[in-house]
Amino acid sequence: MAGKKESQHKHGPSCTHDHHEPAGKPAGKRGIYLISPSGAVRNPAELELACQRLEERGFTTSVDRTALAVHERFAGTDKQRLAAIQRSLKQKHGLVMATRGGYGLSRLLPQIDWKAVADSGKIFVGHSDFTAFNLALLAQTGAESLTGPAAVTDFGGKSVDELTADLFGEAVRGELEVLGFESPDADPVDARGVLWGGNLAMVVSLLGTPYFPKVKGGILFLEDVAEHPFRIERMLAQLWQAGVLQRQKAIVLGRFTDYRLSAVDNGYDLDAVVRWLRATVKVPVVTGLPYGHVKVKATLPVGRKVGIATEDGMAHLVLDEHTH
Repeated sequence: MAGKKESQHKHGPSCTHDHHEPAGKPAGKRGIYLISPSGAVRNPAELELACQRLEERGFTTSVDRTALAVHERFAGTDKQRLAAIQRSLKQKHGLVMATRGGYGLSRLLPQIDWKAVADSGKIFVGHSDFTAFNLALLAQTGAESLTGPAAVTDFGGKSVDELTADLFGEAVRGELEVLGFESPDADPVDARGVLWGGNLAMVVSLLGTPYFPKVKGGILFLEDVAEHPFRIERMLAQLWQAGVLQRQKAIVLGRFTDYRLSAVDNGYDLDAVVRWLRATVKVPVVTGLPYGHVKVKATLPVGRKVGIATEDGMAHLVLDEHTH
């Protein structure tokens, strides 16, 4: 992977908790407001640790007042989670990060004021279930957001992957111009288009709704976790049969992890799915994107026009075209 490595490490205070903090002078891309729009945070100590580690990397953090709320499997009631999103638009920090994924955003989408989200100028970042937010914002307003680390998942565990942290810092500071990664079997491609996608199950769940982006000539990236290859193929087939895949310039596959094959598969595996995808859709397929439910994950701009090119077993995503 390639990008500027200019990560700064500073020590700051432990995380602060929001009590409807008034908006003031923008804290810009060094301030992170943490919300829990999906599943409940299981261990509050992990959120505290995530804040400390983000602050060590130069970010100021504030935690929404209901980030640790619990209602059934969710981080609070629907009303509480919607209110947290609304508060995030009015507070001073420029970045809004989900604490974790899980499930919960799908049921909130019709009640979110997407124009207000776009007009706020905040940069939203999350992963997994947060794909619903990324894509709904793009579909409803055309605004960009980020997919990448979540606070507890990537900064609150036993250790932090330094490359993930570096790539996140570079992305939010506008320093990550090109993301290069190994892709030995990549199809030849040299194209430009809107970068979009995320978790495959979440992408498919939005089909036929007002929250599914109508991207033509885009670069679609996908990942998933705990889905058997036949389920991955079935979801890809749905996107193909709905006319989505064949409208793209490239399909970029991240990591598909935590599934188990059985004797019934008889040699059918993820590689077989990729072969089927290439033969069926006739769109360049690029594998190896460092993105998914894995330790090393890139931070990617959903909704931005980017470039992609492959050569000599490598793929390059040009994320900042101002200098290219």
